[in-house]
Order: sequence, then structure tokens, then C-alpha cells
Amino acid sequence: MKVCALIMAGGSGRRMGGGTKKQYLKIGGREILRVTAEVFESSPLIDEIIIVAGSDDADNVKRLLCGMDKIKKVVCGGSERQYSVHNGLKAAEGCDIVLIHDGVRPFVTEGEIAACIDEAKRGGACVLGVPVKDTIKLCDENGIVKATPERSMLWAAQTPQCFKYELIRRAYDEAERDGFLGTDDASLAERIGIDVKMVAGSYKNIKITTPEDLVTAEAIIRG
Repeated sequence: MKVCALIMAGGSGRRMGGGTKKQYLKIGGREILRVTAEVFESSPLIDEIIIVAGSDDADNVKRLLCGMDKIKKVVCGGSERQYSVHNGLKAAEGCDIVLIHDGVRPFVTEGEIAACIDEAKRGGACVLGVPVKDTIKLCDENGIVKATPERSMLWAAQTPQCFKYELIRRAYDEAERDGFLGTDDASLAERIGIDVKMVAGSYKNIKITTPEDLVTAEAIIRG
């Protein structure tokens, strides 16, 4: 069974500020994207890595990740993350299991990757995530609270999100056909009736998108 990882590396980094895209900023002296890719490179369960980059970034990504044997393709993304993932999925034909992961989540572990793969083999679709810690309020457009969902039922979704290839490819193909934009990969699977299992992850598996996240990331690296 061939397992492929799609690493999404096309972010613009607007919320980070400055002139460097967030995936190229350094934590612990190394670029975030490099740190992320190395986790998948070192996992014995991953057969192939595909990087999805911005249309003007392919050469930069190839230079940054040179020497990683499992990286077989660097493909160009689209104007939305969903279109970028779809491009990556098209490049992953022949894979049986596919993990879709944010290039700026460098703290995912090999154990979490393994747990996602195991669950996708069993049930077809899963998402790494953590229970929310805060009380969540559902508000209308005027900021008026309309509901307080039961916290014990709420999870914050992370990546990787992991699927049997034929299931997630069908979900993406149907979303494109219908002109539907979802909030994440799992939402497209949910839309066509696929049951998605939540796999417990770690609060350390942060997505680095703001300057404050960089501070947190450095603290995680220092231990």
C-alpha cells in the first residue's frame, strides 16, 4: 500500500508581516518548511512526498529541500488552498493513502502520522485534532451570542488530514464540479457523506501564521 504526503507550501504569509513568506522563516536555525518536510522524510511509513508550492516558488522549494529522497514532485498551487490541494491530488495518482499537511506545522510527530495512516486504512478518512479548551460562542453578524455549543463535543482540527486516495479525490472532483469551497479537506469528504474520524493529536502541533506563533515555536524547540 503506497502512502503519499502532500505538504502545502503555498502560503503568502500576510498575517506574519515582513517580506519573507512564513514557510521560509527560521525556527531553531532552520526554515519551517524544511523542519516540517524532515518529519515525513524520516517516517518509514511515508513512500512519497509531493510539495505544493506557489507558482513562483517551485525553484526555491527545490533548493531548500534538496537531498530529501522521498520528495518526488513539486507542483504549483492555485488561487485558493482547495485548488492547490486538488492539484496535488492529481499528482498523487497511484497512491493508496494520502496525508494532506500544512507546511507550517513543523511539530507533527511520527507517532501522529502513524495514527492517522492506521485510521485511514480502517475507516477511510480522519483528521488530527485536539479538544477545544475555551468555551465557544456562536454569534450573528452583529456579534450577538446565539448559542453556546457543548464544549465536550468540540475539537480544533489540525493536519495531517488523511484519507484513502479514491475517497478524497472523489470529494475534490465533486466539489470542483459543483463550485463548492470548503473550510478544510475533511469538509469536502463530509459533504459527500464520508464519515471522518477525529484522531487525538497534540496542542504543540501549531500552525505558524503570526509573529506570536513564531515565539511559541521557538519555545517548543527549546523545550
